[in-house]
Amino acid sequence: MTDRTRPSIMQAYDTEVTSLIARSRNIGDMDALRLFLGSETRAMLADNNLRLWHFSPLAVFDMWENEIATGDPRNSLYLRGDELE
Repeated sequence: MTDRTRPSIMQAYDTEVTSLIARSRNIGDMDALRLFLGSETRAMLADNNLRLWHFSPLAVFDMWENEIATGDPRNSLYLRGDELE
């Protein structure tokens, strides 16, 4: 069984990341929330063992955008750990 991230943490991220998605895509909050709730990024955030809540909501949003663009949130620079030159 997966250790789940606390609901209060999830609610804060759901609110912030949903707002970022809504603004970037020019869609309503409910549509943005549906997109985020169904994403692998959100599932990874909910897995407390991954500790993604150490990242800011902007970083989680970047992971979500990478998931949309490439199919995998792990392509985000935040998770790959590539150094920028």
